Amino acid sequence: MRTTFAFLALAASVAGTPAYAADPHRILGADKAGTANPAEVLAANKSASGGTAWDAKAAVRIEYAYSGQGMTGSVVSVDDVQSGRWLDDAKVGPATETQGFDGSHTWVRDQSGTVTQQSGGDTLQLAFNEAYRRANLWWRPDFGGATVVSGGEKIYGGATFEVLTVTPRNGKAFDAWFDAKTHLLSRTVESQGPQVATTTLSDYRLYDGVALPGKVIASTGDPKYDQIESITAAAFEPMPPDSTFAMPANKVADFSIAGGAAATTLPFQLVNNHIYAPVAVNGKTFVFIFDSGGVNVVTPSTARALGLESVGHLQGNGGGSGHMDFGLTKVQSLGIAGATIKDQVLPVAPLEELAPSEGMTGGGMIGFETFRRFVTVVDYGAKTLTFIDPAKFDAKDAGAPIPFQFDGNTLVVEASYGGHCGGFIVDTGARMSLTLNTPFVKANGLSAGSAKSVTGVTGWGIGGPTRAVVLRGAPLVIGPFTVAHPVAELSTDSAGSNSDAALSGNIGAGILKRFIVTLDYGHQLIYLKPVAGTVADLDTFDRAGLWMNTDPQGYTVIDLMDGAPAHQAGLNVGDVVTAVDGKPALSVPLYEMRRRLRDDAPGTVVTFTVKGKGDLKVTLRDLI
Repeated sequence: MRTTFAFLALAASVAGTPAYAADPHRILGADKAGTANPAEVLAANKSASGGTAWDAKAAVRIEYAYSGQGMTGSVVSVDDVQSGRWLDDAKVGPATETQGFDGSHTWVRDQSGTVTQQSGGDTLQLAFNEAYRRANLWWRPDFGGATVVSGGEKIYGGATFEVLTVTPRNGKAFDAWFDAKTHLLSRTVESQGPQVATTTLSDYRLYDGVALPGKVIASTGDPKYDQIESITAAAFEPMPPDSTFAMPANKVADFSIAGGAAATTLPFQLVNNHIYAPVAVNGKTFVFIFDSGGVNVVTPSTARALGLESVGHLQGNGGGSGHMDFGLTKVQSLGIAGATIKDQVLPVAPLEELAPSEGMTGGGMIGFETFRRFVTVVDYGAKTLTFIDPAKFDAKDAGAPIPFQFDGNTLVVEASYGGHCGGFIVDTGARMSLTLNTPFVKANGLSAGSAKSVTGVTGWGIGGPTRAVVLRGAPLVIGPFTVAHPVAELSTDSAGSNSDAALSGNIGAGILKRFIVTLDYGHQLIYLKPVAGTVADLDTFDRAGLWMNTDPQGYTVIDLMDGAPAHQAGLNVGDVVTAVDGKPALSVPLYEMRRRLRDDAPGTVVTFTVKGKGDLKVTLRDLI
């Protein structure tokens, strides 16, 4: 699953790093006659913000008090107001995080000292947008190289705003709302990945002759997730050295392998194409899912079992249109076979809520923070995980190297589908083979056409069900490898990670299990080496045409594909299946039932005993 767990959303000193709203038009007011002239609007904004007093400024340091999401803390920003380089340093609740932009590259440093350059998806475009706003480059000749288009006047909350759509050089379009009376910037609206970000700026105050917003509210539209930052101090300073904004070196000493060994290996269980293996948290062992699209997480039940305190209520997003609340906690150690990571701040996320769709529960997730420290080998053939000391890794037999970029905690590779190139997430936590994001599908005119296909629920993420058109797809090319006809999902989602226009899609375990996959985060390389022999349960798709989740009495039918065998047999959404072929449904794990419905031969008759209906016979057949 692709999971976005941002520990912090750092506010910017001028325009803010917005939080997320589901729809930008929710905050847009009624249109008013008239068109705002961009040059006039921005000239008025500069005059209202201090005019020529800005021209001699070099850099500004701003200290904020932070409150929101059930936590308090502080944020310190340093901005180069000449070119837009910036640095944000935050301490909120138990977590710390630093983000920076040196004019060309953007990076993140977490509380452990791990530093990661960000350039996948739209992360670099958003950093350029932030630089543009922080330096007020729209006041420069030719709008600082940006395209600026009037959006006219809009009325919201009884006030009139002059709206401009701005596309900075190397950035992406965002809307800037200027108060028609004060001419000060009041709001920005910007798409960030699959979401839309909104920031409100108010309480402007004069510092050394220029106006800065004293209050920045990053809002999701739900006050529960509002993040409020208020200036406690601000001062203009001489230009700091370049090193202030440059990506620092990694200084991480919180991980080890027992006895100084080069590597440690453990077996894993593959369930729904998901990797499960034991992890010791503070010395007590639980079964975790291992997900290159996620982060290190413990569940509330794991936290309770260990007596860990969870603070805050942050928003986690992923597949599906909903979200998941999570807190933060501290753990002393994570142990995976002989590998250990010490003193971590982890999200506490209710992954148990995914148990009905997964058919099993786990104690948490292993993701980015662990893979970032070790070189990790996922051998789908042998079903083993190996963690290697990066200093002792030898790549000569690892396979074909494929470069990737970081988009937050996810890995993005260049690949092509049917000749259409783009950035695809490589995700060991995704059960499917290949999902193509809705905007990529639309932009390239992809459809089932004459191909045999079905439409319905095809997955379940943090935000709930995901839907797609499923077919035998066109060739997928990744590195030197071509997968001729993968089971492809053309997403129809309008929200969640599959609606992300900054990415083309998601390459999941249905593709990856063809390979021994080696993840070298330090060098931003994925190595792929074909596994020996035949791969089980490969390139198959459900032959019954339904999605079921577990139920206290068996399985509940969540979705049916029109005309598919389950639909023709008389099953309906909401039906409860209590037995299959005479065996109690609860005696057969859901993932085994799904495997059977994928792999049993066409013509196989499966008898579903349905509460209130009796026995219904489903004859399996190929749907794609």
